[in-house]
Order: sequence, then structure tokens, then C-alpha cells
Amino acid sequence: MTFEDILKSLKKKEYAPVYFLMGEESFFIDQITDYIIENALNESDKDFNQTILYGKDTDIGTIVTTARRFPMMAEKQLVVVREAQNIKNIDQLLSYIQNPLHSTILVINYKYKSLDKRKSFTKEVAKNGILFESKKIYENQVPDWIKNYTSKQGYQIDSKACFLLAEFLGNDLGKITNAIDKLTINTTEAKTISPGDIEKNIGISKDFNNFELQNALGKKDVFKANQIINYFATNEKNNPMVVTIALLHSYFSKVLKYYFIKNKTNDKMVASTLQINPYFVKDYKLAAKNYNPKKLVYIIALLREYDLKSKGIGDVSTKHGDLLKELIFKILH
Repeated sequence: MTFEDILKSLKKKEYAPVYFLMGEESFFIDQITDYIIENALNESDKDFNQTILYGKDTDIGTIVTTARRFPMMAEKQLVVVREAQNIKNIDQLLSYIQNPLHSTILVINYKYKSLDKRKSFTKEVAKNGILFESKKIYENQVPDWIKNYTSKQGYQIDSKACFLLAEFLGNDLGKITNAIDKLTINTTEAKTISPGDIEKNIGISKDFNNFELQNALGKKDVFKANQIINYFATNEKNNPMVVTIALLHSYFSKVLKYYFIKNKTNDKMVASTLQINPYFVKDYKLAAKNYNPKKLVYIIALLREYDLKSKGIGDVSTKHGDLLKELIFKILH
């Protein structure tokens, strides 16, 4: 079942006897678990019928004994096992999984890794309960995810502001939702989150960031690019060179890829092929006019060279700010 499928069934009060929630992305695991804790039992029933266990402090025997208890003056009891990835031999729960007590809702949080789906234990979980794998979303999916989440909070987010958050926070959905929640609290007058709101509340400069550097390079705006690089050089801690190089490598690789798209007039096809938001297609088209394929291949090689230099390979003395200035000069000239 998908995350949406599980929430839909939970909202209908359709509870399975076992929820095994596993995978790299903790956000979806926490969302499902928190919803069950908040809604599965009445407040008056929670004192006697809700148990929270932690992987480091419990064992299989305790989990099974707790899960096999009958609820006290209620229809169901809830047993949540957090940090279950710390329990050795989790598959020793097999006997309970094969015959779970239907008056118990057992929720197991197994974060940052997944079970082997070929094993009988995993198959039994899927057969007798809900097996959910929470996967990291791809970085190119993050901007759309941010827009959708913000919309569900009753707000809109500017495309540039969306990109800034995605660039700054990556695909860590927990950090992203915390940032958006903070923004919605502090953005009361207008219902649209702007780059200015990002700068004011999150601390990301709306004028001097990798997104603006990317745009300046695409446009061959030498003055703006140098302004940003000088800012980065004086704020190296908040603008690590390794991140800038990684983003520029991705950007120029996509500009090069643009040359090989057959139907360049179809913006939707371009966006799909480059895995970008359609809003930014025009920027890639402009960059392709300013950099021919030969130059782009040269730039990608430069980025690899300076990535090694930033890690002390071939250059152990030059500051990152100065390396970045050299790199940008060679890209633009």
C-alpha cells in the first residue's frame, strides 16, 4: 500500500492488526505512526491501552507479551515499537505475525533500512498486516512535493522560493516540512511564500545562492556571477564549495542534454527529459544559446577538476573561495 492508501484507510477507521513501517525516509513512517497514535484510541482509553516501546530498551519477548494482552475496557489496544531497527533478530516476531491478536494494533517503526522481501517473515507481514516501505523521493521531485505540501497547508509558494528550499534542504522531508511550517506561521498577511520570506525566516539569501549563481551563469551575467562568488567566498561555511560544484555539474549536464532533445519546441517534453519544472525550461533554452556543446563538455570537465581540488587532490593550499572564483572565471570566459 502507498502512504496515501494507508492514510485513507486509517481515516475510515480501518485498522490492520500489524503495521510494519520500514525504509530510508522517516517522514512517512512518522506521519503514519503519529496518525495512529492520535486517532486509534479514545483519549480515555489511552492510559491503559496504549504502550510505546523503544528498540534499544525492549526485546522480542516483551513485544509479543505486550501485543498478546487483551485491551482493558476497550475494543482495542495500541502497541507502538519505535526504533525497531535496533532490535536484533526482528524476524523472531514471526510466530506473532502469523497469528496476530485482532484486538491489538501493533505498529513497528523500522527506520533507515528495509527487510529482505524474499524472506518468509516479510511475506507473512504483508499477508497478515500492512507492510510499507518508505523510500526517499528523488531530488528532482522535491520542488513539486514542496508545492503540494504547502498547498495542503493553505498556502502557495513562489517557484524561486520553492527551488531555494529544495536546494538548501535537499530531499530531507522532515527538515522541509519543519521549514514550511515555520514559514506558514510567520507568513500571515499574504498566502504566498516568497524568496523574501525564505531569507527572513530560514536564513537563505534570496540574492546570493546557488540558484541565482546558476541563473547568472546561464545568462552569462558576469557581474552578477562575480557578486555571488564573492559573497560565497566570505561565507564559506554557509555556502560549501562541494554543494555548489555538485549543483552546477547537474545544471550544465542538463544544458548539454538539451542539445539532444529532438522536439525542443515542446516544453513539457523538455521538462520531462531534463527532469525539471516546466517553469525553468526557458532558462535552460537561454543557457543552451550561450554555451555550445564543446564548451559544455569543457565546463563539466572543469567542475570535476575543481571538485578534486576542493578535496585537496592536486591543490592543498588554495582557499575554496579562491578556487571557486577561478572556476567561475573559466566557465564564463
